[in-house]
Amino acid sequence: MSETATQTIPAAFYGERVTWVHHWTDSLFSFRCTRDPALRFVAGQFCMIGLMVDGKPLTRAYSVVSPPWDEELEFLSIKVQNGPLTSRLQHIKVGDTVLIGRKPVGTLIAESLLPGRNLWMMCTGTGLAPFMSVIRDPDTYDKFDRVIVAHTVRNVNELAYRQYMTEELPQHELLGELAAEKLVYAPAVTREPFPFQGRITDRIRTGQLYTDTGLEPLDPAKDRVMLCGSEVFNTDMEKLLEEAGFEEGTNNKPGTYVLEKAFVTK
Repeated sequence: MSETATQTIPAAFYGERVTWVHHWTDSLFSFRCTRDPALRFVAGQFCMIGLMVDGKPLTRAYSVVSPPWDEELEFLSIKVQNGPLTSRLQHIKVGDTVLIGRKPVGTLIAESLLPGRNLWMMCTGTGLAPFMSVIRDPDTYDKFDRVIVAHTVRNVNELAYRQYMTEELPQHELLGELAAEKLVYAPAVTREPFPFQGRITDRIRTGQLYTDTGLEPLDPAKDRVMLCGSEVFNTDMEKLLEEAGFEEGTNNKPGTYVLEKAFVTK
C-alpha cells in the first residue's frame, strides 16, 4: 500500500487508484488511474498531480494524456532520479493512490486559437502528452482540415505512443475514420539513425518538415500552432513563429499560436 493511501487526502485533490503502469524506457513512463466523475477537463489541459510525502502533498503540473471522454486519466512522465516527485512517482504500482488536482487548467486548448485550416502540434519529449488528448477529441477534427503532431525526441525508443498513432488510432471505432483522413504524424529523432532526423526548428528552416509531411510552409493566415516542450524548444519556436507573423494566444484573447509553460521537470 502506498504512503498516500494511508494519509488524509487534502481538499484540493482527488485520491485516485493507479490501474496501469507502462515503462517506455529507463527515463520515461506512463500510468493510468481512476477518474472521479466530477472531474471535468478540456483536451490539452493539465492537472497538478502527485503523492503524499510526510503528510504533505508533493505535486507537479502534468498534462492529461487521456481524452475528455475517457473514464480514466492517463499521464506521461519522465524519471528524474533525484527529482523530489518523479524519483518517487516512477515506482508507483497498480493499486497505489495518486493525488489528482480538482482544477485542470492550461492554454493548449482550441479555444485559445483563432479559427484556422491546419493545427500543428509541435513538441519534444513528454510535451507530447497534451496532444494525445487533443487528437482524440472529435471536436479537433471538426475545427481543422489537417491535424499534425510533430514530435521530436533524442532516441527512437522515446517516441511514446508511436504505435498507437500509426496503428491503433486509425482503427478506433469512433475516431478511426477522422484520424485516418486528417491526422499527420511527424516523428523525428536527434541522436540515432531514423528516417526523419533533426530538431523541429532546423527541419522548419530547411523545409525538410514540409517535404516529409507534404504540407505547405507555416502561414499565420491558415495555420495554428500549439507548442509544448523544453524551455529552449519553446523559446526557439516562439522566435521562429513570431518572425513568421504568428501571434501568441491566451484563454482570454485567441491568437495564431499557443504554448504551455507549466512543464514537469522534477
